[in-house]
Amino acid sequence: MSAGAAARTVTAGLVIIGNEILSGRTKDANLAFLGEELNGLGVRLSEVRVVADVEAAIVEAVNALRARYDYVFTTGGIGPTHDDITVDCVAKAFGRPVVVHPEAKALLEAHYGDQINPARLRMARAPEGAGLVDNPVSVAPGLKIENVYVLAGIPKIMQAQFRSLSHELVGGRPLQSRSFPVAVPESVVAPGLTALQERFPDVEMGSYPFARGGRFGTSLVLRATDEERLDAAEAGLRELLDELRAEPMPEAAPAETPAGAHDGATR
Repeated sequence: MSAGAAARTVTAGLVIIGNEILSGRTKDANLAFLGEELNGLGVRLSEVRVVADVEAAIVEAVNALRARYDYVFTTGGIGPTHDDITVDCVAKAFGRPVVVHPEAKALLEAHYGDQINPARLRMARAPEGAGLVDNPVSVAPGLKIENVYVLAGIPKIMQAQFRSLSHELVGGRPLQSRSFPVAVPESVVAPGLTALQERFPDVEMGSYPFARGGRFGTSLVLRATDEERLDAAEAGLRELLDELRAEPMPEAAPAETPAGAHDGATR
């Protein structure tokens, strides 16, 4: 990473697009993946918007986030059907026409051969001047225009596209996180945690109540980019937990992530 990037927080925004996400019919799996992968690259995912397949909403979200953050990612709405309008919306956000990208068209024609059709060729459309993001899963590429990356909604394809572009991202120091699940109600630990936060304003502190195995507890989480400050805050938290005689509890098992069904004619 560059010295300049390391000295500041590099940020990203995400626009999740699709009526099926808002209706609850499709469970989004892309947010968790992007948040974790970006953090590992030193890029802080700072805002996420979920918007319907409505041109005005998509255009507004893309324009707002690209002006505010170093990188913006969109997921969904770049497939072969009439309601896949993300390309048109991103083009409108940048004030550019939609054109057939010759390289994307060649990729699709080579992949589908005599099975190519107008619907599949829709996936060769791009805002004028956009670059391509490689798609090793189903060929139809994602797009890059300035600081905006336009990716598929299907998790397997989106993840492959992200890995194809990740080398382009210049991040700062990754945000490190440490968690401490304890068998103490949140209201009991709150006063001490508030005092600790005042001592370490540069360390994020969160408390997340849970019920597990018939018992109530709180997961206390510390986050910082500076490891020495994180160590110092952890020492202070451990002192607090000792004072409260807080019993440690095991970490919760990670939630399963839906794989997302897909076919080769979508992106």
